[in-house]
Amino acid sequence: MENDAQEWKEEQLRVDRVVGEVSRQIAILRQRVEGIQSDIVDIRRDFWEEVTVNFEDRAEAAETMASIRQQAEVLSEQERSHQNARQQLKTLMRLVQSPYFGRIDFRADGETSSEPVYLGISSFADSSGDNFLVHDWRAPISSLYYDYVPGPAEYTAPDGIIQGTLDVKRQYLIKNSRILSMFDTGVTIGDELLQEVLGQHADTQMKSIVATIQREQNAVIRDTLHRLVIVEGAAGSGKTSAAMQRIAYLLYRYREHLKANQVVMFSPNPLFSSYVATVLPELGEENMNQTTFPDYLQGPVGHMLSLEDPFEQMETILTDIDSPGYSARIEGIRYKAGLAFKDLIDKYLGWLSTDGLIFRGLKFRGKVIVSGKRIKRQFYSYDASVSIPNRLRFLSQWILEELKSEATRQKSQKWVEEEIELLDSDTYHKVFTRLTRRGQFTQGSFEDAARERDTLAEIVIDKHFRRLRKAVKELRYVDVPAVYRQMFRNSEIALRLVKKVDLPPLWHDICAQTVAFLDNKRLTYEDATPYVYLRERLEGIRVNNAIRHVFIDEAQDYSPFQFACIKQLFPHARLTVLGDRNQAIHVHASIGEQSNAFASLLTLYQGQATETYRFSKSYRSTEQIVLFTKGILAQGATIDAFHREGRKPSLVAVPDRYELMRQVIQRIRELQERQHRTIAVVCKTQAESKEVHLDLKAFDVQTNLIDRSTSRYQSGVTVIPAYLAKGVEFDAVILFDASEKEYSRAHEQKLLYTACTRAMHELHVYYIEKMSPFLRGVSESTYVTE
Repeated sequence: MENDAQEWKEEQLRVDRVVGEVSRQIAILRQRVEGIQSDIVDIRRDFWEEVTVNFEDRAEAAETMASIRQQAEVLSEQERSHQNARQQLKTLMRLVQSPYFGRIDFRADGETSSEPVYLGISSFADSSGDNFLVHDWRAPISSLYYDYVPGPAEYTAPDGIIQGTLDVKRQYLIKNSRILSMFDTGVTIGDELLQEVLGQHADTQMKSIVATIQREQNAVIRDTLHRLVIVEGAAGSGKTSAAMQRIAYLLYRYREHLKANQVVMFSPNPLFSSYVATVLPELGEENMNQTTFPDYLQGPVGHMLSLEDPFEQMETILTDIDSPGYSARIEGIRYKAGLAFKDLIDKYLGWLSTDGLIFRGLKFRGKVIVSGKRIKRQFYSYDASVSIPNRLRFLSQWILEELKSEATRQKSQKWVEEEIELLDSDTYHKVFTRLTRRGQFTQGSFEDAARERDTLAEIVIDKHFRRLRKAVKELRYVDVPAVYRQMFRNSEIALRLVKKVDLPPLWHDICAQTVAFLDNKRLTYEDATPYVYLRERLEGIRVNNAIRHVFIDEAQDYSPFQFACIKQLFPHARLTVLGDRNQAIHVHASIGEQSNAFASLLTLYQGQATETYRFSKSYRSTEQIVLFTKGILAQGATIDAFHREGRKPSLVAVPDRYELMRQVIQRIRELQERQHRTIAVVCKTQAESKEVHLDLKAFDVQTNLIDRSTSRYQSGVTVIPAYLAKGVEFDAVILFDASEKEYSRAHEQKLLYTACTRAMHELHVYYIEKMSPFLRGVSESTYVTE
């Protein structure tokens, strides 16, 4: 299409008409919102004036309750209307800025002409309600835009398949109600627009690329057939964007049955959660639940043990290379991530069914009232064919009866009498009123005083025993840390349950190391999932049946054991996982069965409907950066670069750290002069990041230091460890020290690749003396040495 002035003018006039209609409806809706708000205030103020309160007899009381319910329903309905109107207003405010991003002209078979259909984040009709000026991008007819080039096409409508011809497919970039870009597209949907959208400087929030969905992404977004959807894609290939649009599509298509709070996304860290927090609202939907897997683990672990997070583990692995026990720690991490260790725990649970459970005794006022030995003896007196969780329920009832008997014995103790004397007058008055109503307190006799004293004693006893009863109901008498520790304290237990060949070579060292951590009330991250699994199997699995869809980003970092736990936790949910094996930076994913997390997932869902999608084209970075970074990997040839020109990366050798800092500071100033808004200095570890941050600060370079608790993504100069940079992007990246000393171990290759792929426009890699061996395979034609 030739974008001549006349056609551009006509398209802009249509935008103006639509924006004008949207603005009129905004004015009307604002008046409605204000009116509803005023009604709500009036109802709340006059609530009790509109209710007749009379509790003289049962009939009057029932009428009073009916009156209260009726008034509450009126208030509730008004509040719902207010919320819906405010949501509509938010959507219209977005449409004013950019009413639509695409247009299709479709001519159904049998018709002589085609009607233009404009696509946006939400459907919008004129004031009559009959003429749709914008169609929602998730509507059935909108699939034509994503699935077909001009020519024969079809889509599935509620009445069946509609076949016809797609005459025109046009894209727009509209901001502040003005058309900035407009062109007709062919086979390569959106490539030209991607150059404009992604060729600009990165905002502090992820950019919505609704207008640039590729056909393969659309297949992911609209997949409703499969229980498990796996999306493997290169860095910057649009995996997360597709996932967010998939959520929006599902919420739209199943809006009568699926709500945002029935969808959960496991994010890699709080920074990433903040990074994508605005995406769903931008697509016209409420945000889903977001959490991280360590946050999920914290609940079942509780406060008795201090839980290491994955980034602490990563920092240890990257910095404690020369410390004693390092090899055992690495081997332990890998073993505990796999299904072989899950199998060992399952066998251990079978043994615990007949012996070995450890219980805490219950104390009251410093004395043991039910010992751990008595509890254990009672537990194993139950039929062994009954599951452990069910036997624990029986056991809890038995313990509660024991507490009840002990409470009766305590009532006559002197300390109870002393606490009765300290009770306030209100408590005495309540007891007197209660006994009078029961007809148990009619005159000042000896029996009356005894009843009063007995009731007051019950109040005192109940207050003190309440905490114990709660602990019993929560199964806190089961010493789960000791039960888990026992499996390692006696390393021979495992040898009785599985073959020696199935255990890692350093099993005895792993056991000693695990016991040492547990004795210090410390639960390492590699132990967290097995510990929670053991606890859940002992106490009863707390499944979440309310969640219908689970999304996992950066899924390559999850272990087979973790995937098994997630499947167990959400037994009825559909699962969508996104990841890139080339960015599997955690040590457990660098060798063995865990090196392909997606293969273990397919095994878990064997026999169920599954689908794997692969995105090979990277859009985030310039073609020059992609050509450089793919050379870091052994399998980099499978990554396709999107054609967007830029500077070649630089690979610079420096003699020492002093010169490195000098050049980094100079580079930052050059990048700032070139108007890059987000510049990242990527270090290997958190410790190195802190040092660099302080050095830059000493030279008056203002920086933001990112650590594992950071939840906000800011513009400017950022210093960040490589393992926290996953999922985010920067205009320019300076890799601080890619030397042989820092990046030479197998599990560090993908960390180096991940760090470099954060760059959108410029990448500058420095190293002291010798470069990393992973950089030696990069073609010299892809970089400059300066």
